[in-house]
Amino acid sequence: MSCELCGRESKGCRAGVIDGVKMMLCPDCMRHGEGVKDVATTPASVKRAVFQRIKKSSPKDVYKDMEKELVSNWSDVIKEARKKKGLSRGELGFKIEERTVTISKIENGDLRPSDKMIAKLEKELGIFLLEKVKEVSTTHRSSKGMTLGDFIRNE
Repeated sequence: MSCELCGRESKGCRAGVIDGVKMMLCPDCMRHGEGVKDVATTPASVKRAVFQRIKKSSPKDVYKDMEKELVSNWSDVIKEARKKKGLSRGELGFKIEERTVTISKIENGDLRPSDKMIAKLEKELGIFLLEKVKEVSTTHRSSKGMTLGDFIRNE
C-alpha cells in the first residue's frame, strides 16, 4: 500500500490524521500526525446528515398545469389584427414596448412570443392567441402498453 502523504510504497501503512484529514500513512509520515483505529468507516451520524442534505429530485410533469396553448396560426392572427387596427410594426412595437424587429420576427413566424408578450399582444390588438388544450385519448389495443402507432391513430 502507498502512503497518501509522501506516496512511498510501504507494507506498514496505518490510518492516521494530519490537520483533521484522515489518510493512510507510512511509519515515517506517522510522526506528523496521530494514529486512528479505522479510516474506512464513517460514523452513522455523518452518513445520515449527508444523505439528508442530498435532495432527491422527483420528476416534474411540466404539462400537468397547462390549460392553454398558443394557436397554430398565431403569426397570421397577429399580422391581420395589427393591419386591421391600422398600425405599423413600429407603432405596435412602441405600444407594447417591444422592438420593431421582434414584431417582424413574430409576424414572420421566426420567433415564438413569450407568455408575457402574448398577454401584451392580446390586450393591445383585442385578439385571443391562446386556446384550451385538447385532451388526447390514450386508449390502446395492446396489452403491452401504448405504442407510437396507437398515439398516431388517435390523432
